[in-house]
Amino acid sequence: LDCIHCHTSSGRYRHKDDPHRPCLPCHKEMVANVAAHSHHPADSPGSRCIGCHMPMTEFARMRRSDHSMLPPTPATTMAFKSPNACNICHKDKDAAWADKFVRQWYKDDYQAPVLHRAGLIDTARKGDWSRLPEIFAYLKSTDGDEIFTASLVKLIAVCPDTAPHGEEVRAALIDRLENDGSPLVRAAAAGAMVEDIDRPSFDALVGALGDDYRLVRIRAAAALAPVPPKMLDGMLDEETRDALHRATKEFEAAMRVRPDDSASHYNLGNFYMARRQLPRAIEAFERSHRLDPRSLPPLVNASLAYSSLGDDKKAEAALRRALEIDPDNAAANFNLGLLLGELKRMDEAETALRRSLKTEPNSAPAAFNLGVILAQSKPDESLAWCKKAVELAPGNPKYAYTLAFYRQRGGDVKGAVQTLVEAVARGATDASVYELLGSLYEKHHAVAKAAEAYRRGAADTRLAPEARRRFDGLARRLAPE
Repeated sequence: LDCIHCHTSSGRYRHKDDPHRPCLPCHKEMVANVAAHSHHPADSPGSRCIGCHMPMTEFARMRRSDHSMLPPTPATTMAFKSPNACNICHKDKDAAWADKFVRQWYKDDYQAPVLHRAGLIDTARKGDWSRLPEIFAYLKSTDGDEIFTASLVKLIAVCPDTAPHGEEVRAALIDRLENDGSPLVRAAAAGAMVEDIDRPSFDALVGALGDDYRLVRIRAAAALAPVPPKMLDGMLDEETRDALHRATKEFEAAMRVRPDDSASHYNLGNFYMARRQLPRAIEAFERSHRLDPRSLPPLVNASLAYSSLGDDKKAEAALRRALEIDPDNAAANFNLGLLLGELKRMDEAETALRRSLKTEPNSAPAAFNLGVILAQSKPDESLAWCKKAVELAPGNPKYAYTLAFYRQRGGDVKGAVQTLVEAVARGATDASVYELLGSLYEKHHAVAKAAEAYRRGAADTRLAPEARRRFDGLARRLAPE
């Protein structure tokens, strides 16, 4: 079944006079006795195949037939408020009414797999990582749907290492990139490896440069864009460098196929910015905005590129242009707040960050930066915002360290120690967390606890070797063996 089965090459529907024809010959028995299958009169809308399996729904500001071609699942409406074919037609009834009928008509629970997949997607979207083992199992299942699998791959990419099983996410992405039979899933896995590329991820991406499918090759090339060229030269042989060069050219060509498409130039801008080719990035972002003057992301990212070049005036101007379009845009206000803070225009920075938080109240970075900006002028409110940042992003050690630092500076040493101890317990640690915790224990003569904090730092394999050696020396100084 492909697009041309139902549509002409220009997109028109081929079978308006015979709605069952596209379902033949595969579903011959059901078409021959459609009323028995649909439980609706044969000549009614409820017995048209597309009526139940391709209802008209709204997606991405469009009304179109649902091309997932799934059977009606009123149970998903009850669980997730998604539309279902039964109630699209029977508007005077609720989903529970429809669910009762489909369960009476069809004894096998065909809704269960859909509910399971939807539940995994829903928890991942909410940042609830308690079901990661189930997600990993679905990613490896032989009967999984490749579209759901690709979606899950993209969603788990933002899972922090400190989440339950979070450290296994990178391994799962590598496994899908190297072993999944679907190029859609392999491409999603390559695109998910855009930050903190470790050696196994690097090797998997390099291997994907020779994939049979262009989509996978160009996603791998884009993911490798942040790796400095000198580092690449030292890690790749001549043949692999040639493969990367070809995949990079393929990526650029793919983005230029439609020169009038704003999104393509925006993607090019992101690619060039990752490669630190900032003038080219700015050119692409500005062209993207000219093609779609209502689009804000190109202006926001252009401001970041201008700022990296040291042109703060143009960086601020780009953000001001974005805010003229949407004064309440969270990303534009957030980045304007950061920029104004760097320029020491603290009152204006505070205003911008507050406006960002008004639109996006659960933004941990905005809460944290507002807390930092208010540290001198409004210390009590500063603590409240820093605490909120820790609550929103408990896996970020910088947030925990800053909250503890401000607490101890304000005289709440007990609260500072508690913040750091909790951060260590949940794995939200870096060298600064161990160092501050150990120094606070030392200052208040809790030598044994200080030594233990330093020992934990020495044992933390995520830290740089020199940091671990330093903590080992501090622990030995306090508690010689």
